[in-house]
Amino acid sequence: MHHRLSRSLTHSLPQWVAGLARLTAYAGGLSLLAVIALTCVSILGRALDGVGFGPIPGDIELVEFGIGFAVFSAMPYAQFARAHARVDLFKPLMGYRLNRLLDLIGDLFLLGFSALVAWRLWLGMIDKGTYNETSFILQIPVVWGYRAAMATCGVAVIVALYSVLRSTRALLLPAPTEATHEPL
Repeated sequence: MHHRLSRSLTHSLPQWVAGLARLTAYAGGLSLLAVIALTCVSILGRALDGVGFGPIPGDIELVEFGIGFAVFSAMPYAQFARAHARVDLFKPLMGYRLNRLLDLIGDLFLLGFSALVAWRLWLGMIDKGTYNETSFILQIPVVWGYRAAMATCGVAVIVALYSVLRSTRALLLPAPTEATHEPL
C-alpha cells in the first residue's frame, strides 16, 4: 500500500505542479500580450492625436499592473523547469552527488526567497487594502495588483517546495546509469 501511494505521488505530483506552473506562465503571457496591444494602441492614438484620437487614459498604470503580474507569473515555471540563470561551467567536473547537492541548495535558497517575497507581498497587500490606495489616473485599487502578484507568488512557493522535494529525492536515490535512468 505504502509503495503504491509513493509511486502514485511520484507520478501525479510532478504533473500537477507542472500544470499549475504552466497555467501561471500562460496567464502571465496573456498579460504581457495585453500590455503590448495596449501600448501599441496608445502609441497609435498619440500619433493620430490631430485627427480626433488620443492615448489611452491611464495606459502607464495599466502597463505597470500588467508587467508586474507577468514578471511574478514567470517565476513558478522558471523554477519548475530549472530555467533560472545558472553557471554550469564546472558542472561537468563535479560528480553526480555534488551536482544534486548544489541543486538542493539552490532550490532551498529559492524556496526561502519565494517565501520571503510572498510574506512581504502579503504585508503590502494588507497595507494597500487597509488604506484603500488607488492609482492616480484610473483610480484602480492598488490592492488588486498585490492580490494578483500574491496569487502567483503563492504558486511560486508551492513549486519551490516541490523542487526541494525533487532535489532531495534525486540526492537520496542511487545515481542513475544510462540503462536505469528514471525521470524526476
